[in-house]
Amino acid sequence: MKTVCVTGASGYIASWLVKFLLQRGYIVKASVRDPNDPKKTQHLLALDGAKERLHLIKADLLEQGSFDAVVDGCDGVFHTASPVKFASTDPQGELIDPALKGTLNVLGSCAKTPSVKRVVLTSSIAAILANGKPRTPELVLDETWWSDPEFCKQTQQWYLLSKTLAEDAAWKFVKEKGMDMVAINPSMVIGPLLQPTLNTSSAAILNLMNGAKTYPNAAYGWVNVKDVANAHILAFENPTANGRYCMTNRVAHFSQVVKILRELYPTFQLPEK
Repeated sequence: MKTVCVTGASGYIASWLVKFLLQRGYIVKASVRDPNDPKKTQHLLALDGAKERLHLIKADLLEQGSFDAVVDGCDGVFHTASPVKFASTDPQGELIDPALKGTLNVLGSCAKTPSVKRVVLTSSIAAILANGKPRTPELVLDETWWSDPEFCKQTQQWYLLSKTLAEDAAWKFVKEKGMDMVAINPSMVIGPLLQPTLNTSSAAILNLMNGAKTYPNAAYGWVNVKDVANAHILAFENPTANGRYCMTNRVAHFSQVVKILRELYPTFQLPEK
């Protein structure tokens, strides 16, 4: 049985990742900020195999060296911990520092741990698409694209900036240290929740159902949370996996999302315009 680490294990994607890793027989060392908070841990401890093979360990993204004990003895590390917020009054403190410093913190611990064979980084399509280029229908957006930090700052897209800076710094770090890393870059992640708290991407759907008068005039890529979790495991297990992987099931305008919701929930008052 291989031992792996999942950082930010109480999160949306991470919770499914822990579930699937336990199902596949892995021993999982999971980092959480507060192991005594039932909202963060109860759903993880209830998973099949958790009693025998799940170990919850306290760690803080901004505390240097706090992941040493978490990654110790692990064959692989899944770094999913990073705040997801589309609006922030303190982008540096709430988003950029935890994403950037946290990633380097985790990678620093991995670099000191000879047992770690591969790191799988949960990045985002946010680190790919924000560069000001017009995205016309014939355009192919792929893993070679990078978001432009200056464009993100000008447009005050702080979450996109945090993910871009963090992934860029991660690639530079692993190249310098000779480490093996694969990045997963999902678009808007939706699907069932294991955790008892509402996450940002699911909230975008719920907002449409909670009496919103309008829907955003925007088209997003959408992907199921189970597919994203499984992609992380494939990225670890498949020796030929390398570089970055965009994860999008399909692109849909919010008008299409509302149409689907209307078919599923005909009694709900959904926005018309």
